[in-house]
Amino acid sequence: MKQITVTVNGQEHTAEVEPRLLLVHLIRENLNMTGTHIGCDTSSCGACTILLDGKSVKSCTVLAVQANGKSIATVEGLCAPGAPLNHLQEGFKENHGLHCGFCTPGMMMRATELLEQNPDPTEDEIRWGISGNLCRCTGYNNIVKAIQYASAKNRGVEPASTEPQFV
Repeated sequence: MKQITVTVNGQEHTAEVEPRLLLVHLIRENLNMTGTHIGCDTSSCGACTILLDGKSVKSCTVLAVQANGKSIATVEGLCAPGAPLNHLQEGFKENHGLHCGFCTPGMMMRATELLEQNPDPTEDEIRWGISGNLCRCTGYNNIVKAIQYASAKNRGVEPASTEPQFV
C-alpha cells in the first residue's frame, strides 16, 4: 500500500492505495465521485476523462500513485452544488448535447480544456478536439453546438440561435 494525497475539485484527499489502482477507481470508489464514468478500460472511449493538473487525461490510463501531489478536476467540480450551471453545462442542456449522458462527463472535461486552450474554436477544431471521446447516441452535432454555445458565452457573445438536431 502507498499513501497518496490528491486535490480533487479544490479539496485535498489522502488515501492508502495499492500501487496498481487506476485513478478512475480512486475517484469513483474511494472518493465516491461517480460522475467520472468507466466505459471501456482501454482508453478508447474517453468516458473517464478528467483534468490532471489542467490537462485532460483518460483516468483509466493513469495509476492513482501517479496522481500523488497533483490537482484533479472532475465533472462534479464544474460548478458548486446549488450554483447555476456553467456555460458548458448550460450549452449541453440548451443544445441537447446529451442523450443517454454516459459520455457527457468526459466530453465536458475534454471541452473544458479545449476552451481554455482555444476560447473561440472553429467547428473543425472542436470536432478534432473531442475526437478522442466517443458518443454512441448523438452523432456529435449537438455536442459541437453545445461547445460553440459555451465558447460564445465565455467570450460575452450571445450564442448563435440554432435548432438542436435530434437523432
